[in-house]
Amino acid sequence: MTTPNVDEFSSDVRSVMRRHWVLFLIPGLVVMVLGLLAAALPFIATLVVETFVGWLFLTGGFVGLAALFTTRSMPGFVWTLLSAVLAILIGAFLVWRPFAGVVTLTLALAAFFAAPHGIARILTSLDHRRLLAQSRLWMAVSGIADEMLAAIIVGTVAWALGLLVGVNLFLSGLALVMTAIACRSVDHTPGAEQSVHAT
Repeated sequence: MTTPNVDEFSSDVRSVMRRHWVLFLIPGLVVMVLGLLAAALPFIATLVVETFVGWLFLTGGFVGLAALFTTRSMPGFVWTLLSAVLAILIGAFLVWRPFAGVVTLTLALAAFFAAPHGIARILTSLDHRRLLAQSRLWMAVSGIADEMLAAIIVGTVAWALGLLVGVNLFLSGLALVMTAIACRSVDHTPGAEQSVHAT
C-alpha cells in the first residue's frame, strides 16, 4: 500500500469515527444508567445476573444435546454428552436454587473480571494512545477498577456480585462515552494522528 493510499484510508477511518460517534455515546449512557441501578440495588442485581447465567447454562446444555444426537458418529461423543448434561444440571441449580449459587457465581465472576476483562481494558487503553488519546485514561481506569473490585470481592457477602456488576457497567459505560467524545473530536486530516498523539 503506497503512502497516499495509507493517508486516504486513515482519513476515511477518521471520517467514519467522527460521523458515527453517537454509536458509542448512546450505549455508553445506557450502560452507565444500568450500572447505577445495579449498584443501588445490588442484591436484586445479583439475583438477576445469577438467574440469567443459569438460563444460559440450561439453553447451552439443551442445544448441545440436540446437536450431539445429530452427529453421534463424531469422536468424543461421551465427553460431549457429559458436558451437555453437566451444563443442564448447573443451569437448573442456578435457576431453581438462586441463593445457593450466588457465592460460587460471585467468585467465578470475580475471577473473570480480574483476568480477561480487566487486563483487556488496560491493554485496549494502551492501543487508544495513538488515535483516541482522550479516552485512554478512562479505559485504563475501567480496567484497573475491575482488578481492584475482583481483589476485594472474595470473602464478601452475596450482594457483592450485584455491586461488582454495577460498578463495572458504570465504568464501562463511562469509557464508551469518553470514546464517543474522542471520536467526535478526531481530525479528518492525514496528519491528525500526530496532533492527537501530541495532545
